[in-house]
Amino acid sequence: MTSALLQLVGIKKTFGAVTALNGVSFDLRPGEVHALLGGNGAGKSTLIKVITGAHPSDAGTMAVGGHPIARLTPAMARSLGIACIYQQPALFPDLTVTENIGLRLESTSPFRRVRHRERRRLAASLLRQVGAGFSGETGVHDLSMPQQQLVEIACAIGAGAKILIMDEPTASLTQPEQELLFGVVDHLRRNGSGIIYISHRLEEIFRIADRVTVLRDGESVVTRDLTRTGSAEGTAIGQGFDEADLIHWMVGRHLERTSVAIPAAGAPDRLTVHGLGCEISGVHDITFAVRAGEIVGLTGLVGAGRTELARILFGLTPADTGEIRLDGIPVTISSPEEAIALGIGYLPEDRRRHGIILDLSVAQNISMSVHTRLFPGGWLRPDAEQTLAEHYIHRLGIKTAGTSAEVATLSGGNQQKVAMARWLAANPRVLILDEPTQGVDVGAKSEIHRHIRSLVDQGLAVLLISSELPEILALSHRIGVMRSGTLTALFEGHPSAAQLMRAALGNLEPGDPPC
Repeated sequence: MTSALLQLVGIKKTFGAVTALNGVSFDLRPGEVHALLGGNGAGKSTLIKVITGAHPSDAGTMAVGGHPIARLTPAMARSLGIACIYQQPALFPDLTVTENIGLRLESTSPFRRVRHRERRRLAASLLRQVGAGFSGETGVHDLSMPQQQLVEIACAIGAGAKILIMDEPTASLTQPEQELLFGVVDHLRRNGSGIIYISHRLEEIFRIADRVTVLRDGESVVTRDLTRTGSAEGTAIGQGFDEADLIHWMVGRHLERTSVAIPAAGAPDRLTVHGLGCEISGVHDITFAVRAGEIVGLTGLVGAGRTELARILFGLTPADTGEIRLDGIPVTISSPEEAIALGIGYLPEDRRRHGIILDLSVAQNISMSVHTRLFPGGWLRPDAEQTLAEHYIHRLGIKTAGTSAEVATLSGGNQQKVAMARWLAANPRVLILDEPTQGVDVGAKSEIHRHIRSLVDQGLAVLLISSELPEILALSHRIGVMRSGTLTALFEGHPSAAQLMRAALGNLEPGDPPC
């Protein structure tokens, strides 16, 4: 039997009174994609940090290539061929792709001469291997997030990584980009590398993985094999389990499906836009309304203009044409301050950059949007801030060590709940949610959906932007589809996923409702 590339037995890790890992065992074989699943707070991130040397384990054993490792450091992990591709690539934005690859792979010395020709040749070779359609001379600031991920994978291949960790690699990828990534993964598998693949998209597990391990509450619950069908690029089937079983292992219970309540007849229009546009954002001629107690879903392909529309409504890139009305009254929104004052809240797509401040506490993040109300006259009231935070921790089920805990210590799903609590505290009339469940597990997703429905039942108007068609279909009362910066269709009732995709591609058929 081939020895494991990586083997962990009985790994434990605590942070104060919180047990993050409690006897986790995990192994990775050569030429294998081993999926690692678990809810937010299950221990996945901590386990990855142990594997990469960022956190020392408190107990348990670890071996790489059959050799026991007493105490792993990040530098040692890299030298042993361990590399991690995170959701947010760690590249220098003001340098070119070639320069980033060179800095990552070349040995450092104050007297070392840079051999530019060799650097360009190496970068070009690595970019070809990952199927990148851009030049090494491209500036990283000009690359999309998926393209930056390809650069990170190229760096890992160039460093000779045999143990590659991919953390939510497809979270922001289109379908063609996902297939390109899967091709790179298959290439690495055939060359004998082992890949630890973390994803909340369960359908990907059956597309790409050979085995799956589920963590829950810091413990390894189950490890199961998948049988690949056909070629190495073919799909896989679980040996005696399916997606429903994975969900049950992750959350410890079966999730119930709930339906969206029908909005009250005659509900007034809360937000109305007519002919809205912004030249710098590429958005034009947008007309729709969101009623009180209604969710209007907004979908479309990447680059269709959905986030750009949200930024216009929140005053980040103000409109230069058209009209916005709130409760029938024309308003001008030229800044986020004006949007907040008018009762508009905006939960952005990139929560870590724009939705929360990682170094601040849970209480400080939740109170950010209500400082004027909470601290009249500028006088700090810590007790009032703590009471507010405790209310939303209980209301949204935020798992945290306390109101003073830094948000950086929370799992992704709980960070998203803190970001949502920040806007709920402001009592908005309209809430714009941009990819509210991106990167969170199925359990946290179900909870967030339940909270959104509860808010709508109380009369809140919600504009829901999502790339996940099942989410849009499950939550929305009406669904708008954007393409090339404008609204191409607005569906009443219950459209099919095929209808939505046709509208997103600009391929409407007779019977499909135009906007």
